[in-house]
Amino acid sequence: MTHWFEGPLAAFDTETTGVDVEEDRIVSAALVVQDMAGGRLRVTRWLVNPGIPVPPGATGIHGLTDDHLQRNGRWPAPVVEEIARALAEQCATGRPLVVMNAPFDLTLLDRELRRHRASSLSGCLGSKPLCVLDPRVLDKHLDRYRKGRRTLTDLCELYGVTLDGAHDAAADAAASLELVRAVGRRFSARLERLSPAQVHSLQAVWHAAQARGLQAWFDKNGAPEAVDPAWPLRPELPAVA
Repeated sequence: MTHWFEGPLAAFDTETTGVDVEEDRIVSAALVVQDMAGGRLRVTRWLVNPGIPVPPGATGIHGLTDDHLQRNGRWPAPVVEEIARALAEQCATGRPLVVMNAPFDLTLLDRELRRHRASSLSGCLGSKPLCVLDPRVLDKHLDRYRKGRRTLTDLCELYGVTLDGAHDAAADAAASLELVRAVGRRFSARLERLSPAQVHSLQAVWHAAQARGLQAWFDKNGAPEAVDPAWPLRPELPAVA
């Protein structure tokens, strides 16, 4: 029997103007689909002119400049709708969606839909259930006492996954997909009897516990950061009166 982590998967990733999901914008995105482990990757890419300046710090990470995006990027409104439709198609087939640090990428997409289309990610998905696999949450739960950073680069090195061209949306998505397969194989005794939908539900619980632990650490050390326990999508902030 083929285990779910060897079967069909899709992966999604974005590059952005910054790390604030409420204010920053998508500048590129990619969806990578693979029907089985070792199979051909089918890649869809989007390049976006965000309509706002790209900070030098962000350009230094992903290499996308204002000039390049203005010349080659498309206006956000149709792009974010295309992305949401593409994700909905994957959900409709029952293919799990791999998203590294899902609350960032999925929440940012949701906010872009609200900003440009007066819509939302849940609205675009409709009745199609979202089934997300987040390698960061999986690794942090399954190997919780391991010290060290858990960025995509760090996890790829740990699990022996090739990451060619970090901070390119397609490269990061492809690496995240292979990373979930690698995590599944390493912890197959704990994961193989679970369905992807069950793993999705468990990750929401695991992420909330991880967030509480990190929040406690911040509070203990007097740090002002607030950690959101929501996964895989953060709720919309209430409107300011």
